[in-house]
Amino acid sequence: MIPVTYCLTHPIQYQSPLIRHLVNSGVSIHVAYASAPDASGYYDKEFGQSVSWDIPLLEGYPHSILNPAAPTGSHSHQARLFETRLKAEFSARPPSALWVHGWNHPYTRAAWKIARDQNIPLLLRGETSLASVKGSFLRRLTHRCVFTLRLRQPAAFLAVGSLNKQLYRSYGVPDHKIFDVPYAVDNAFFQARVAESTPNRDKLRASLGLTPHQPVVLFCGKLIPKKDPELLLRAFAALPSLTPSPPPALIFVGDGELRPHLEQLANQLAPGQVHFTGFKNQTELPAFYDLCDLFVIPSLFEPWGLVVNEVMNAAKPVIASSAVCSTPDLIDPHSNGAIFPIGDLTALTTSLHRFLSNPNLLKQAGQASLNRINSWSFQQALHGFQSAIASIA
Repeated sequence: MIPVTYCLTHPIQYQSPLIRHLVNSGVSIHVAYASAPDASGYYDKEFGQSVSWDIPLLEGYPHSILNPAAPTGSHSHQARLFETRLKAEFSARPPSALWVHGWNHPYTRAAWKIARDQNIPLLLRGETSLASVKGSFLRRLTHRCVFTLRLRQPAAFLAVGSLNKQLYRSYGVPDHKIFDVPYAVDNAFFQARVAESTPNRDKLRASLGLTPHQPVVLFCGKLIPKKDPELLLRAFAALPSLTPSPPPALIFVGDGELRPHLEQLANQLAPGQVHFTGFKNQTELPAFYDLCDLFVIPSLFEPWGLVVNEVMNAAKPVIASSAVCSTPDLIDPHSNGAIFPIGDLTALTTSLHRFLSNPNLLKQAGQASLNRINSWSFQQALHGFQSAIASIA
């Protein structure tokens, strides 16, 4: 297989496991990182704290780091710097194809330019959908005109899902250049971690002050406005009584600027039923996926929502807003969850009650989630990537 250089801005916890899987499956990939944060982590403004992922991000695949830290200055200055660094990188290690994620970052802009100037086939992967293009009609029309021209350059498009593929087609990309490389997580990792967590479920339940048979609703993410956690809290508080089940509990895993407000609101609307755990790392999350009975992602906009993939590996149903772009591929309202209109309190409350009042439905929908996610995996991504490489080889 031809050698591919993957130009990534920095190590990403969702990218590294996929890269390792591709390399272990015989794909020749060298990752060229624009920069890499210090091993001790970085400060995440939205979480409001320093974050250091507890899974290895730089192990198990060949890589190089062009800059120890991200450069400063204007975007055009950064793009010129990255272009110089990439040219030196490619002189020492000439690629037969370039793989990029997105198009707006100065580093990816530099990679696009070099691919064009040196006639290197370009593979494009990203999360953008038509819903990502915001603004007036004129702005959206301009975006379509500009990118209809720009998307003539890539030799292959690695579509992460249905809505991403729809954008490419809408902007004039022919089907023979589009390959399904689904946005997946390491299913084996999450399923193994969930299985390890199950024997300790009662201990975790007790540590949170939950009763043995209390149904659990889970939110996992940043407590910031665009995730709309307040809508979930208000819908949860509006639930009618469950019979014969005990009152449910709502757990917020994560942190962010809205936490103090949400804690105050929870004490007013559902005292004693809402729990806040703070930030939890990758290896800690499966225990909460195992604990919950139902997962909710109420975001006002979500380019994908990989947390949906993760919790489906724990065989749990998912309720998502219509703004979560993974819903067409991962959630079937007749099978493993529900989709409600953005910001619709009544619809979310109705969906919560429908599942929480029916333990058999929770179990059946959870099994359907597991069945679905087992076919949305790194293996399917590998097949799509191999097909894309074969098309340009």
